[in-house]
Amino acid sequence: MLPDATLDQARDLLAALEARGQTLATAESCTGGLIAAALTAIAGSSSVVMAGFVTYSNDAKMRMVGVHAETLAAHGAVSDPVAREMAEGALREARVDLALSCTGIAGPGGATPGKPVGLVFIGCARRDGTTVVERHVFPGDRGAVRAATVAAALRLARG
Repeated sequence: MLPDATLDQARDLLAALEARGQTLATAESCTGGLIAAALTAIAGSSSVVMAGFVTYSNDAKMRMVGVHAETLAAHGAVSDPVAREMAEGALREARVDLALSCTGIAGPGGATPGKPVGLVFIGCARRDGTTVVERHVFPGDRGAVRAATVAAALRLARG
């Protein structure tokens, strides 16, 4: 179950996009589809939400949204360049106006030197050619990191 505040954020984002006649897709790794779930929990979201890609593995990132093997090899899955390619790939593949992506380490394991548990990169690509990626280190357990990622992604999309 998602917090009411997150559902309110989703409702506000959907209303803003619908008012502009815009559509959205997601490409999610560490959240496993929770951003799309927050959006589609709102009745009428189908007029805005066109697709959601759960790209948990590197192979899925490459096949589904076109992340380059070279990018993964050079930067790792949890990185700004991968979040950028995920968002831009979702934008392209779903043919939407805005795409959100996230890749991170929700924990409790998976940390590596320089990449702690809670590290998340969130991308937002827009049809006008702009892509923004935010880096966060969220505190808390796996659930808290994933919930914070959803809230931050919805905020970024409203940007």
